[in-house]
Amino acid sequence: MSTLQAPAPSGRTPAVKPATFAQALNTALADALAADDAVVVFGEDVGTLGGVFRITDGLTKRFGRTRCFDTPLAESGIAGMAVGMAMNRMRPVIEMQFDAFAYPAFEQIASHIAKMHNRTRGAVTLPIVIRIPYAGGIGGVEHHCDSSEAYYAHTPGLKVFTPATVEDAYLMLREAIDSDDPVVFFEPKKLYWSKAPVDLAELRDRYENRAPERREGRAVVARTGQDATILTYGPSVPTALAAAAAAEAEGRSLEVVDLRSIVPFDDETVAASVRRTGRVVVVAEAPGFASVAAEIVARVQERCFHSLAAPVRRVTGFDIPYPSPKLEEYYLPSVDRILDAVDDLQWED
Repeated sequence: MSTLQAPAPSGRTPAVKPATFAQALNTALADALAADDAVVVFGEDVGTLGGVFRITDGLTKRFGRTRCFDTPLAESGIAGMAVGMAMNRMRPVIEMQFDAFAYPAFEQIASHIAKMHNRTRGAVTLPIVIRIPYAGGIGGVEHHCDSSEAYYAHTPGLKVFTPATVEDAYLMLREAIDSDDPVVFFEPKKLYWSKAPVDLAELRDRYENRAPERREGRAVVARTGQDATILTYGPSVPTALAAAAAAEAEGRSLEVVDLRSIVPFDDETVAASVRRTGRVVVVAEAPGFASVAAEIVARVQERCFHSLAAPVRRVTGFDIPYPSPKLEEYYLPSVDRILDAVDDLQWED
């Protein structure tokens, strides 16, 4: 049923009821289960409980315990079972409760899920989606707030997606489930309760009728600007947009590019923005050393060196284990840290 309301007597177009990021993910899973009997959802507490963040709420009741079910607390077993199911033409969507909880499954992911297609010379595909709630901003303790995207991005054979908007939460999860390649799908925990006026029924129709061009692997310009580009993804996108709004009040025009997909990486959109503005700040929550942010800087330098008016700056988490909840506000990229980096882009000339 559409979320659009009946036309108002004044004839004005009615407002769309806000949907949350979590609702978009839940709806995407339900629509994928309804569209394809090969899709199954499983993981720790995803059935009766509906997941720690309730992303799978109601799926077992609607589709039954053979389509959405709980597993033992054994992440390597969850991933290994997904391999066998995918090899037998199923499309498993597995949930790791928290980012750091996925580490016991990493051997299965790196050694088998990422390599099976190449190992079999293309004869075997593994259409597996590994959903990982990640990053900070919720006051979580150790093992609950890691930004572990670099491990997976460094592993050839995996796609790595991370949506930042309600619309992308729906569309990108549907794309991930339909992909014949394994996808690590990072969900920013602090965005689960964010809202936007999005008609999820209309998104379903658009996606299933393929009305829009598929955007898999494509970045988007979330805010246009002229003076500098902020390159970011996932949980840092709202912070970057807030920084751009604050900079506008100071007379500086910042463009914000939401990368959306870490692997594949959209060099074309990134380079076009950098060549327009000539200055760049890369923002990410993960520690900066040997990070996705470092890779982005390298790609920008290689492709846009002669367009740069200043060295590329990074605003990232610090190179320390994730801090206690009382200290995370000092660890995470903030509007002030981003604006300080922008001020450091050699404007004197």
